[in-house]
Amino acid sequence: MVMTPLSPDRPYVGRFAPSPSGPLHFGSLVAALGSFLQARSRQGRWLVRIEDIDPPREMPGAAGLILQTLEDHGLAWDGEVMYQSRRHERYDEIIARLYAAGDLYWCRCTRREIMASGGFYNGHCRTLGLAAEGCAARLRQHHPVYRFEDALQGEITVPAALAEEDFIVRRRDGLYAYNLAVVVDDMDSGITEIVRGADLLEPTVRQIALYQTLGAPVPAWVHLPLAVLADGNKLSKQNHAPALARDERSQALWQALAFLGQCPPPELKTGSVDEIIAWGITHWRLDRVPRQQKIAQGQN
Repeated sequence: MVMTPLSPDRPYVGRFAPSPSGPLHFGSLVAALGSFLQARSRQGRWLVRIEDIDPPREMPGAAGLILQTLEDHGLAWDGEVMYQSRRHERYDEIIARLYAAGDLYWCRCTRREIMASGGFYNGHCRTLGLAAEGCAARLRQHHPVYRFEDALQGEITVPAALAEEDFIVRRRDGLYAYNLAVVVDDMDSGITEIVRGADLLEPTVRQIALYQTLGAPVPAWVHLPLAVLADGNKLSKQNHAPALARDERSQALWQALAFLGQCPPPELKTGSVDEIIAWGITHWRLDRVPRQQKIAQGQN
């Protein structure tokens, strides 16, 4: 099992990394608030990154709106905001390094071909020695990660086919894959613990594998429960979740604290944003957060 305890020798650094595909909603606030309070309660730094590496899925102006919404809700970050769209050279550098080390190869297989062969990539192009043009870049899995320890969800085990698959780090269309960008960014930022939604539990094993391939320290992991609709679907921009309203900031923060099991006092509902955030930092306890992967909004 991959164990990732926080080292007392490394100052705590956390982060929140939204994609600018739309405004923040309640589910986004839960993830942002949880990561913020986990960092601040440990006297750590909290960074913000805009994950804008997939232009077709992005909404014009969403990045600025997201940052304004964080400020409106008292979630002040440290340092400058990182934008993935400005880090292409760094991603190319890592891809070149992986290729030179024999940890990456070029693949021309289409998604349709992979689905026809069972849904997981079977390594067809591993030994073909293809050139980069018109191909995707795949990480060669030398040491697959089958399970890891999450500070909230416990031991997480994934199917062997997922763990062993040579996954894409750059797509055929030239866009960088999430699993590459997130690892390189968190590695370069010195992130010590990643607090995010439980919808990203499975990709974690691939990210750990990439950390280990790069010889980088593996962060600790905390996957918070997702806010879902009554039908079990994730509260998301794709499901038309309503954006957070500026005139309901205190109520939204109180509800997010309650969702995260922190039991905020009823009178705090009418408090100011600063008062609610201060209460949250003082009283934050990760062991109070429900050890569930999904919670229907309104059930907490």
